[in-house]
Amino acid sequence: MSELSIKVKIAGRQYPLTIKRDEEELIREAAKKVDDNVKFFQENYAVKDRQDLIAMTALQMATLALKAQKQPVDNSLLSELEDIRKQLQDALA
Repeated sequence: MSELSIKVKIAGRQYPLTIKRDEEELIREAAKKVDDNVKFFQENYAVKDRQDLIAMTALQMATLALKAQKQPVDNSLLSELEDIRKQLQDALA
């Protein structure tokens, strides 16, 4: 897989990155989400120090990621998806 050099802007700074070409959309979306969150904190709280804004964003996003990891897997949904996969395979056979 080929690599791609891009620049993303977060909290007013540009960051050069070398990424896999197929990750570009995800990386750009993630950078925008981080930048938007930093702007939200800057506009809605008395915090002005860039480092504090980035730390608050990192803490919020890490908390959301941990919550998502701890969500129980819905086995009934997995079972339904497996049934649909089998039906599709049968229909295509």
